[in-house]
Amino acid sequence: MVQLLKNCLCFLCFAVTALHGHAEVPSLLLAQIYHADIEVRDYLVSEKLDGIRAFWDGQQFISRQGHPIHAPAWFSKGFPNRPLDGELWIARGRFEQLSSTVRQSKPDDAAWRQVAYYVFELPEASGDFSQRAQHIRQVVREAHNPYLKSLPQFKVKDRQTLKLTLQHIVDRHGEGLMLHRADAPYLTGRSHVLLKLKPQLDAEARVIGHVPGKGKYQGKMGALLVETPDGLQFKLGTGFTDAERANPPPIGSQVTYTYRDVTKNGKPKFASFLRVRPPE
Repeated sequence: MVQLLKNCLCFLCFAVTALHGHAEVPSLLLAQIYHADIEVRDYLVSEKLDGIRAFWDGQQFISRQGHPIHAPAWFSKGFPNRPLDGELWIARGRFEQLSSTVRQSKPDDAAWRQVAYYVFELPEASGDFSQRAQHIRQVVREAHNPYLKSLPQFKVKDRQTLKLTLQHIVDRHGEGLMLHRADAPYLTGRSHVLLKLKPQLDAEARVIGHVPGKGKYQGKMGALLVETPDGLQFKLGTGFTDAERANPPPIGSQVTYTYRDVTKNGKPKFASFLRVRPPE
């Protein structure tokens, strides 16, 4: 009964804020970086989808930043009137297409028919994660909607199997793996109960300046000056096409960059521009 009342209050709050064209920023579980000293058998593993995180509040999709995502009404027909956490996704290597689809304030039906919503968490649900994963499959079955899917979760027996699984995903142009402690209760915030494992790390930063180019980049952007959410500033100077240097990401935009490691001062090593992150 207490849980039911909490969900009702949550839905009422979202309904009120939606009237003003925005919603509350959802409190979500965020991943830490995988570290080799964990016992992999304690975790459930899933593919890390290169999609767009979306919170279903029982009535609408909301981005990590609290902005409504305008999906067609038919897309979410039959979705439960309870919170879900998941990823909007098309397929490996099709992030740009997905981003273009999700950003539209007037949804394109044909484009949205290629998208599905993959659920990987039940916010505020009781039980440990292994129990919630089973419950997710039940929720999806009961919805009878082909656009609502449960993200497959599986066990691996050891680190070698985990490594081979990662290689299998990457060889097929996947992004990596997520590991969620099977015995973890529902949590929010950045936590070691959820880990991401990728062959190359990535992160996001905000563009705060353009550094003029020299030599063959004379008259173009030579590097971006960016700032991480922790306030760390550094220059991002590789990974750009000539077209991107001629028309660089605007100041204030969010960009995703890849890197291999960090220095003792916390700066990313071998940082390279990957893409502009669309507004969420």
